[in-house]
Amino acid sequence: MEQNRAAFGRMPDGTQVDKLTLRGGAFSCEIITYGGAVRSLSVPDRDGNPVDVVLGFDTLDDYRAQDKYIGALIGRYANRIGGAKFTLNGVEYKLAANNGANSLHGGDVGFDKRVWTVEEQTENSVTLSLVSPDMQEGYPGTLTVRVTYTLSKTGLAIDYWAKSDRDTVCNLTNHSYFNLSGHNSSSVEGQYIILNASRYTPTVPGSIPTGEIAPVDGTPMDLRRPQRIGEHIDDPFDQLTMAGGYDHNWVIDGWDGMLVPAASAWSPETGIEMIVFTTEPGVQFYAGNYLDGCPAGKGGAPYGKRCGFCLETQFFPDSPNQPEFPSCILRAGEEYHSTTIYRFSAPDPRELELS
Repeated sequence: MEQNRAAFGRMPDGTQVDKLTLRGGAFSCEIITYGGAVRSLSVPDRDGNPVDVVLGFDTLDDYRAQDKYIGALIGRYANRIGGAKFTLNGVEYKLAANNGANSLHGGDVGFDKRVWTVEEQTENSVTLSLVSPDMQEGYPGTLTVRVTYTLSKTGLAIDYWAKSDRDTVCNLTNHSYFNLSGHNSSSVEGQYIILNASRYTPTVPGSIPTGEIAPVDGTPMDLRRPQRIGEHIDDPFDQLTMAGGYDHNWVIDGWDGMLVPAASAWSPETGIEMIVFTTEPGVQFYAGNYLDGCPAGKGGAPYGKRCGFCLETQFFPDSPNQPEFPSCILRAGEEYHSTTIYRFSAPDPRELELS
């Protein structure tokens, strides 16, 4: 499969970063080994024309310069851990405080900044791996991780596997920013979103959950019916005001550890619909409120505020410190498994019941 693997750049220590191309029917996808990031994902629009629906960069230098986690695999713990510490088995573990007083997305050098190893590649799939040593970024246990991207004729599946030699916490996700009108088409506020969630986890300033699991009824957090992303994003609602818009964890309805639909989105411009399925209990819907300051994207595209949105499937933020949340503890010798699928189509708008 050498024709589907090419050099993308080199790290300061000389380590080569590769670009891996996957193909599945009318779909194509590029993954880079730096951060295991999804660099491009081309899907057919309503007329059958390819549209690249994820944000990404043309050079390794731009990936290393940006601080938005664009396209990357996130670990050892996706999202935030309050106070940059947690207690496990009676022992307190201190983490890097890289987001105010809190730890975000694995710390100073999370999985998004590591060069992953290519274990296996076929025309439509690739398996990447890395080993996170005991106490790296403050986390106990040597954690071995494998992530498989599989591109089919309907979308992209991501399968996560991990195992530790000590009890630890583990929460893996992908941080792709989607723009279903095309990565270079500016704001996503006119695109539609649905979250299959009747509850969410409210936060205090700094985006750390209060521990409450609150109903969305009667609030701008109710996204159970199709609405434009920008319809209520700037409403004077304290949760939105604190976060600069949508950047919260929703509790997926019907979660039982099996694959369930979590969210969907649709672009009126291209007709592209994306449905997200996951085995995880939560999904972080982030509307790109702080994308300003990115390097120029692919082809020089400007990436500014709300030019892409994320649907990060996950355990809830700060779960290690919230005993009422689903447990993110990975016991020594046990296996972590998680799957998320991004499925694409271009249906008749009438099928979407959009208003």
